[in-house]
Amino acid sequence: MNTRLITLFALIICSFPIFSKTNYSDLFQPYSMRFDYYRCGNSNEEKIYINGYAKEPFWGGSKVNLIEDAPRGEHIVKIYDLKSGDLIFSQGHNSLFQEWRTTPEAKKISKSFAEAFTFPFPKNDVRIEFLSRTKKGDYVSIFSTDINVNSYFIKQERSNYDTFEILNNGNYANKVDIVILPEGYTKDQMEQFKSDCKEFADAIFSFSPYKENKAKFNVRGVWAPSQESGPDIPGEGIWRNTVFNSQFYTFDSERYLMIDDFQKIKEVAGNVPYDFIYILTNTTKYGGGGIFNFFAIGASSNPGLAAKVHVHEFGHLFAGLGDEYADGTSTEDLYPLNVEPWEPNITTLVDFDKKWKNMLNEKTPVPTPIEAKYEKTLGVFEGGGYMNKGIYRPVQKCLMREFGGVDDFCPVCNKAIINQIEWICK
Repeated sequence: MNTRLITLFALIICSFPIFSKTNYSDLFQPYSMRFDYYRCGNSNEEKIYINGYAKEPFWGGSKVNLIEDAPRGEHIVKIYDLKSGDLIFSQGHNSLFQEWRTTPEAKKISKSFAEAFTFPFPKNDVRIEFLSRTKKGDYVSIFSTDINVNSYFIKQERSNYDTFEILNNGNYANKVDIVILPEGYTKDQMEQFKSDCKEFADAIFSFSPYKENKAKFNVRGVWAPSQESGPDIPGEGIWRNTVFNSQFYTFDSERYLMIDDFQKIKEVAGNVPYDFIYILTNTTKYGGGGIFNFFAIGASSNPGLAAKVHVHEFGHLFAGLGDEYADGTSTEDLYPLNVEPWEPNITTLVDFDKKWKNMLNEKTPVPTPIEAKYEKTLGVFEGGGYMNKGIYRPVQKCLMREFGGVDDFCPVCNKAIINQIEWICK
């Protein structure tokens, strides 16, 4: 073979991407480990404190894509094989703590939030490392510790709850698995919860691109009854004894429905294989919340809006979609305007090449004027991420911005959802 042919062959080989895949069966057991911890701090500091470890019966995630190829979320957890030092698992996520530390309260006091992280149970000892995103957009290590996988302090006992199937499309190893948990349903309301679960599934799969990909999903429910019906509504003086202690008025925002104790959520969810946790709250009051790779929650039966609330909050949880509305309440603590947000559907134009720039028509102006002639155009429209100025969204109207007269995700959100489905189902 002459020199020219050798050079051409080398160029052809180098034109294909090279991926390093982790072989699941060589490194992991068929079940999972739950690492319980507390994320503590304030607007200026963040610390992790260990609460314990538990063995869970399922690993519901992908057994092929175990290391994320690009960072997503405000936090990243990495698992390293202790002997070789090789990275064998990584996953990004957000947290309620990260949102809280942008509030005025976080500048005055420190708080702790109960969190948990689940990963495939390693065959050999590992090191777990936590990283968080700085205001400059970099990820820095904030905590690490070694884990002895044979330690007798890894909890084996389980809280067992009744489970049921809502949608079964096959083996959970290569499906997107959703688990639905009940909040504020009493012991005599099990059938109501099952009916609400079906309505949730029907709602999610009535929207594109979920409906076209329905065969790639499983949906299961776990029955965990509460002592009293409904969530806490502090602004109205309503307090109820429920399994997860959810409440409206999170961060003093009436419609923000959230739960502080993620460890309890994980404990109950672990009764089935899952990728994503959605909590149905037994109320008609408008509200909800969704946190990427954490959990999402919504009212079970808000008149006329429940379906869109569910699919909106699930968009946060599932694909890390950012809110595209602008209410003027946010500060630059949440989205510094000199840093590109990691969310796929909002931009500060600092690094727009990594967002949807290649999806635009070359004649579309950037930024794009909010005018009637661009109403159906994929562009770059100012206003998003709760801010009126400096942050831009892909279209004028999308389910991540508003509900009235809107029934679709924009092309950018659609692409992010499809990418996530394909990542998990390999």
